[in-house]
Parts: sequence; C-alpha cells; structure tokens
Amino acid sequence: MARSHLTLAALATSAVAGADIIATRAISSATHGRFDSAVVTLRSGEEYIVRVPVNSDAESEQSRDLVALNALTPGVRSRLPFHIPAFVGQAPIGETRALVYDYIQGVPASLHDIGGERSASDSIGRAIAAVHSLPTSVVSDAGLTTNTPAQIAATSRKLADRAAASGKVPKELLTRWSLALEDSALWQFQPAVVNGALAPESFLLADDQVTGIIGWQNLRVGDPALDLFWLNSASSAESADRVYDAYENAVSKPADRQLRKRARLYAELEIARWLLHGVDTRDASIVADAESMLGSLSATVQSDLLNPLSTDTGQIMAVEDVEAMLDRTPLPGRSSATEHANRIAED
Repeated sequence: MARSHLTLAALATSAVAGADIIATRAISSATHGRFDSAVVTLRSGEEYIVRVPVNSDAESEQSRDLVALNALTPGVRSRLPFHIPAFVGQAPIGETRALVYDYIQGVPASLHDIGGERSASDSIGRAIAAVHSLPTSVVSDAGLTTNTPAQIAATSRKLADRAAASGKVPKELLTRWSLALEDSALWQFQPAVVNGALAPESFLLADDQVTGIIGWQNLRVGDPALDLFWLNSASSAESADRVYDAYENAVSKPADRQLRKRARLYAELEIARWLLHGVDTRDASIVADAESMLGSLSATVQSDLLNPLSTDTGQIMAVEDVEAMLDRTPLPGRSSATEHANRIAED
C-alpha cells in the first residue's frame, strides 16, 4: 500500500531539522510506482520533495542517485543551464529511508514536447550538451564509473550475445547488430560525462524550457549516444533532428559523425535488454512483448536498407542488382539481406 502524503510529510519533518511544514500534496512522478513521493511546503515558502523507495531495486537506485548528486558540486551545477536536485535530509522508515530534496518547479516532459518551433526540443538539446561538456574529472574525482569506447562496445556485444542465445531474436537483427559491433569506425568517439539514464520524463519543463533534470543514478563517463537513444521513440525523424541539431550546435566537443548510429543501436539493444529481463524473471508476458517489438523492428530495418548501423556498407549496388540478388536467395519467408550480410561478414 502506498504511503499517504501526510505520512511522507511527517518523515520530512523528521529528516529536516526545524522544518515548519504548513502544506503537503501528493505528486505524480515518472518513477512508475517505484517510489512513494510527496511535495511539502514550508512556512518560508520553500518546497521539498520527499521520496521513499518501495522495493530493493528502487532503494539501490536512490542510493546511487545520492552519490551522483554529491559529486555534482555547486561549482559543477553553476555550469549547467538547469537545476539539479539538492539533498536536504533523510529519515529512517522501516528497513529503508526517506530522502528529502529541494523541489524543482516543472512538469516531466513527454515525447509530445519534442517537435516544432514551439516545443522544448531546443532546450532539451542544449541541456544534454551542457552535461556532455562538463570536465570528466567531475566523475573521476568522485570515484564513479569511467568507461572507454572499447569497454562500451564489449558490454553491448555481451548484451547482443545473450539475446542471441535466447533464440528469440530475428536473424536479421543479429546480423545488423553484429556488423555494427564489429565496426571499429563506429566506436571511435570521445567519452564524455553522461547522465546515463535519460528519458523524456527526466526533463522538467516550464514554458517549453528545461528547468531541471532528475534521475542521476547512472552518472558516469561514457558514450554521449547513451543520453540520446531515447530520441528514436520520437514521433518523427524531424522531431529527433531538432533535438540533435540543438545539441550539436551547443556541445563543446568535436563533431561525432557516428553519434546517431550508436544511438540507434542502443535503442534497438534496449529491446533486447527488455527481452532478457523477461527471460531472467520468467515473465512470459514480457518475453512476448519483447518478441513482438523485435519482430516489428526487424520488419522496419529490412524496409530501410539505406540506414544501416555500420559505417562500412560495402559496394553500392544498383536496384536491379539488389532485386536479382533477392531472387536468388533460397530463404523462404526471410529477407535475403541477412544472408548477404553474413556473406560479407565471413568474407
């Protein structure tokens, strides 16, 4: 049973010495039921948000988030054009604890906030660029994870291999992923400070401007594309392009020409991760959902041969040559693109 906002207000009173709370309200958040949350208002006019994890996974996430917030010092925060939650206090409750942060005004974004000129696209792109422009010492000095391109590629390869072992991923996708993961040019990038867990609801908006970013539990040095792959769920390519354009104009690092390809790869591998979650937890409904998504993805990428994930697309073939190759392929019910790609890989 979810804790009431009155219970959470009482916890905030215990967590923050001298807090004179005069009002409290429940808050709907983007945490998908993993936290009980409420906003409390002090007589001074300040507002805090109090959160209590409802399971061990949420508790671990909250602990990692707190470590990351401590690493983001006032000096670091002054470099960013938005607010980051500041830890105010904590109070024990049962076998876990309630954490209190300052409350950032704004509404969690959604994919609908990404689009045309009167959208939050530009502000979101600039916000991500500001994070990626931070010095990597912000992370290393705090003892947080620092990943090299080779390590990131190896982790992605391991995920793809595990998904392949499940026997539930279309061969076309496995070939597509394999070509990308073995393409050295794709993994030549400069690691940056990344949030590592961004999604539309990570951004708090007011008047189409990013007022804050929440959820820093995966703060690390890693691939900038990790903070952009969620754009593949945007309603249109034009919507994603607007965020990318704002990002690329604002980021202080050299242009990364393979950024979007890696972001697409991570978006596709996220479905594989969902599949493995279902397999590991023996949840047939999750497995079925992931299989359906992978099937749809396979059909989509087969009909979009002009957008491979790998950078080396081989010799360009004329349309009539492609059609002739497809006619010669002895794989009923499957696109011949897979067999052709396998031959290229073997050669």
